[in-house]
Amino acid sequence: MKNFTKAKQNIKVSVGESVRIIRELQELSQNQLALLTNIPQSTLSAIENDKINLGVERAKTLAHALKCHPAVLVFPGWEVSQAA
Repeated sequence: MKNFTKAKQNIKVSVGESVRIIRELQELSQNQLALLTNIPQSTLSAIENDKINLGVERAKTLAHALKCHPAVLVFPGWEVSQAA
């Protein structure tokens, strides 16, 4: 067993998928998030399905409502070790 390297689990997540995952972890529907952010539900759906870009202002608004840092939404696959 010494010759084996431990596998790294690496899952690619899009920006839209990260928004959906965090929204669902907060147990919010798209309609509830729309009410919290004043972003139309149809726009939230388009963001989650990667049909439109999130954008900086929407990222800040969503991050505030979802209680996370905007970078969590904008850079879903970023590892801390990459920044050092």
